[in-house]
Amino acid sequence: MALAAAKPDQLDFALLADETDLAKRTPDSRRPCAGGEMNKTRIEWTTVTWNPMTGCTQISRGCDNCYALAVARRRTREVYLRRSPVKDTPANRIDPFAPRFWSERLELPRRLKAPSRVFVNSMSDVFHAHFSLEQVQQVFRVMNECPQHQFQVLTKRPERAVRLAYKLTWSENIWMGTSIEDMAVARRADALRDVPATVRFISAEPLLGPLDGLDLTGIQWVIGGGESGPGFRRVDPAWARGLRDRCVGAGVAFFFKQWGGFTPKAGGRTLDGRTWDEYPVEIGATP
Repeated sequence: MALAAAKPDQLDFALLADETDLAKRTPDSRRPCAGGEMNKTRIEWTTVTWNPMTGCTQISRGCDNCYALAVARRRTREVYLRRSPVKDTPANRIDPFAPRFWSERLELPRRLKAPSRVFVNSMSDVFHAHFSLEQVQQVFRVMNECPQHQFQVLTKRPERAVRLAYKLTWSENIWMGTSIEDMAVARRADALRDVPATVRFISAEPLLGPLDGLDLTGIQWVIGGGESGPGFRRVDPAWARGLRDRCVGAGVAFFFKQWGGFTPKAGGRTLDGRTWDEYPVEIGATP
């Protein structure tokens, strides 16, 4: 992705790259990479991340070891605290993970020439209550106007997505997903089914329990994976196999991201001798 020349203090960490990776750079090296291209993310099921919003609130067990919260507190703290939170209170001003909106990042997908899978808000949730309808609409407008990309929107708040859905334009390149780590939050799939997206998906990562009762009606894609990082909760292989088997039986594309461990790569990605890298729609194809 070509970016205009920028001074180190003008080019912040998130852009259309993996914030964790960019945050490791020294202040003097915060600039476009060689050839003017931004780094690709290390998230296996997408190509790049795009963060016009940052910050969130923990609401279920899957949030307990939130990587985005850790990044915001330890690596991008200074960058985030220079931006006023969308809900401007004294407590939020000193909280690097309070929701913030970055209007200057909105145009970045237009600069990405090659058709790509774009994970929207790896550091936030588009449908967090702090973000206004107008802010959500601004994000959707960019997605609508970049049909060459597949935008992967993942929320733990599909109920708000349903409430706002009729005020948004759902072009075919917008994939709408929700996180379901165990059956305690399986109700999120019911709300997701009411969202008028062409591709609906479930992220069962971190997988914290069996999902044998999960209804996959109206779902086109499922991502499964174990938790990684300090304090990771180990995934039972039976849970991963059960989820895969449900997808195979229902004809739903299945992507197994990782077994997890202290590091994301610790346990590898193979499940019963093969790598599961299925997508509901290939890049450049019409759903």
